[in-house]
Amino acid sequence: MKATSLINATGADFFTGVPDSQLRALCDYLIYTYGTDPHHHVIAANEGNAAAIAAGYHLATGKVSVVYMQNSGEGNIINPVASLLNEKVYGIPCLFIVGWRGEPGVHDEPQHIYQGEVTLKLLEDMDIAHFVISKETTEDEISAKMAEFREIFAAGKQAAFVVRKGALEFDGKVRYENSNSMTREEIIRHVVEHTGNDPIVSTTGKASRELFEIREARGEGHERDFLTVGSMGHASSIAFGIAVQKPDTRVWIIDGDGAALMHMGAMAVIGANAPSNIVHIVLNNGAHETVGGMPTVAGKIDLSVIAKGCGYPNAVSVDNIKDLGVELEAAKLRNELCLIEVKCSIGSRKDLGRPTTAASENKKNFIDYLK
Repeated sequence: MKATSLINATGADFFTGVPDSQLRALCDYLIYTYGTDPHHHVIAANEGNAAAIAAGYHLATGKVSVVYMQNSGEGNIINPVASLLNEKVYGIPCLFIVGWRGEPGVHDEPQHIYQGEVTLKLLEDMDIAHFVISKETTEDEISAKMAEFREIFAAGKQAAFVVRKGALEFDGKVRYENSNSMTREEIIRHVVEHTGNDPIVSTTGKASRELFEIREARGEGHERDFLTVGSMGHASSIAFGIAVQKPDTRVWIIDGDGAALMHMGAMAVIGANAPSNIVHIVLNNGAHETVGGMPTVAGKIDLSVIAKGCGYPNAVSVDNIKDLGVELEAAKLRNELCLIEVKCSIGSRKDLGRPTTAASENKKNFIDYLK
């Protein structure tokens, strides 16, 4: 089905959400059509944020907006759906479009398996009516379902389209790029050269995949690294939990701008406690690259200033390898919490692989290494 057909059937003129590779066609269409004009399209920090934005839109206009997301974001919408949107509270209608990663019977990465199994059940538990869109779904079926959904919206309830792999397509060309010169893999390779035997907690997506392959290329094991393959936005909190219990061990975080934005409150908690053994590196390409490249707002804000405001005693931003090396070495010599924002380009190797070890194996080896 064409993404344009789905959008037209919804009748919506405002969209907000968090990008998903399963919804790449939809996301590209929105960027192609609206860009990031806040009157029509807002890329949110997280899915709960998007649901609240949709609520505000409804309060201001009386109309129903669309919230798009990967199914992993269902956890983030549970609170606003249950305690804000629900008909027993404010009765605010909303249409969710959910990418179904980990659908039973469809091969996917480990972090998506359980989420895929409970995707429809979670919607049912939240009293969100849903309809699954596949490659075979017709425009007439979507139109008929929207007629049903409009009755649901009139009652102050919510509904969802759950999108199977490959169900949507879009022919328009959208290019995502920035002017930064350093690649993410180049930066991570440089970080690994400075961390020595210190443990690293890396964020969701391509950063962890690149870290894994860098270790392979160096002939090293993976026991030093905790790869946060799911749970986007929580790598820094995991590292904080480790650092507090291992005060004599320097813990490095390889974070992403989209992940840091998703749960930015973690920076406030880390900064307020100021553990002296954390070096927090945020790779900022201003994009949700792992799921397609749609922009984040990180290109318009200063993460180092935010970190200082949260209590980080040391926070800098660099955009070249020389300055990166200087700051990495300085962070090693300090006995204080540090944040290094590193500006990087959008893009990765076409042959970039995925971790070949199981998540359970990664956990065991990492625990043993910390001992």
